[in-house]
Amino acid sequence: MDKKYELLARELEASISEGTFRPGERLPSVRELVASRGVSPSTVFEAYALLESRGVVEARPRAGYFARQRSAAAPQPAISKPATSPRPVAIHDLVMEVLGSVRDHDVIPLGSAFPNPALFPLERLARGMGAGMRRLEPARMLRDLTPGNDELRRQLALRYVAHGTLASADEIVLTSGAMEALNLCLQAVTKPGDAVAIESPAFYGCLQALERLGLKAVEIATHPRDGVQLDSLAAALQRQAIKACWFMPNLQNPTGASMPADNRKALVELLARHRVPLIEDDVYAELYFGVRRPLPAKSFDREGWVMHCSSFSKSLAPGYRVGWVAAGRFVREVERLKLMGTISVAVPSQVAVLEFLLRGAFDRHLRQLRATLAAQQALAVRAITKHFPAGTRVTTPDGGYFLWVELPREVDAFALHGLALSHGISLAPGPLFSGGGRFTHHVRVNYGHPTAAQLESGLRTVGKMAGLTRRTERPAPAAARASS
Repeated sequence: MDKKYELLARELEASISEGTFRPGERLPSVRELVASRGVSPSTVFEAYALLESRGVVEARPRAGYFARQRSAAAPQPAISKPATSPRPVAIHDLVMEVLGSVRDHDVIPLGSAFPNPALFPLERLARGMGAGMRRLEPARMLRDLTPGNDELRRQLALRYVAHGTLASADEIVLTSGAMEALNLCLQAVTKPGDAVAIESPAFYGCLQALERLGLKAVEIATHPRDGVQLDSLAAALQRQAIKACWFMPNLQNPTGASMPADNRKALVELLARHRVPLIEDDVYAELYFGVRRPLPAKSFDREGWVMHCSSFSKSLAPGYRVGWVAAGRFVREVERLKLMGTISVAVPSQVAVLEFLLRGAFDRHLRQLRATLAAQQALAVRAITKHFPAGTRVTTPDGGYFLWVELPREVDAFALHGLALSHGISLAPGPLFSGGGRFTHHVRVNYGHPTAAQLESGLRTVGKMAGLTRRTERPAPAAARASS
């Protein structure tokens, strides 16, 4: 049953959609809604927070809430249909070639993998680090080695519980960012030559990790809104010996897809029956646009087969490299591999993040960050719908800062990337997200790094250039040639 604030939010959203409140018009105040609807102030605040997170309204200091302009729903990209056989991966050179363009400060970073650093409380983090390090007992410099600061791990465990997931501090290992956590998990459950199930399209960091460890990718059909298709995964598990799955059930990169809760539960149960570990990449978990954080697959895990990996890099502290894994039954092996490798996360980084959590500032920061990203997404979708060629399809995720754009088939993503770069705009072309060089008429767009002005002008320019590109022959990655 819908809660009171959800019902109120739905009524207000309908009034905006029907034109009762036009874009830019002031909405009823909290006091007015309390009097007219007979609800509590907290109900009104929650309703407006929900609408703000969806990009429907905006809050203006000392002025109230105002209706936003919303774009019509954009058509979604198609469900992927990857090859079903395991294949080696050779993607690293391509990734380095494309991502090198993002480092130029003069480039509008639509191809960046990171949100804008200006969105993060870096000064407050630095002050917290200084204060925490001055109070730090010298003995803690050694005690905070593997598996990491015990109080920070306890705070993470408390956040798991608050979000409906059972994960104890004892199963949490702090890592140098989420990528180290994900790589440690892969090493803990696979050996070279093993097959790993991944999404299609997949995060290129996942593809690079498989390539580095000599693992084969089994690409699973993925819906641009609902994520991994369970029937496709079940068939793959029957066909071949899959040793692990690396999936992003929540706000997947690059599509932004989020699996429905029932699908997440079914995914965990399916893998538990096959005794196949799930490496859950959940780095965008805190960037949801709804009122409540979606449950991770880990929340349905009763046997310890899910290794839940996340990080503060995308939500609080880019560059601090504080990540973690709640490793379930594999915690001792992950801890052993961490000790054999990088040993520890930098102690000052752990202290800075801990200080921020203990002050209760993290959730306040997240509310503002989510509202900013929701507004940026609405702007980006409107610009793509308006300026891109007819037949373009685009995802509208429930959070994060990526859009997956399917262009008409005649558009060459690499040619568009090169043309855009010559005009000072970066893009992430679709083949970056495939071990077999697929998605040649797709691009990933980052709407969380450019400023609003850059976003509008950059997408307008890219839309114009998309009509000028035509498909060209490009050598397939080595793995794709070897498997053909």
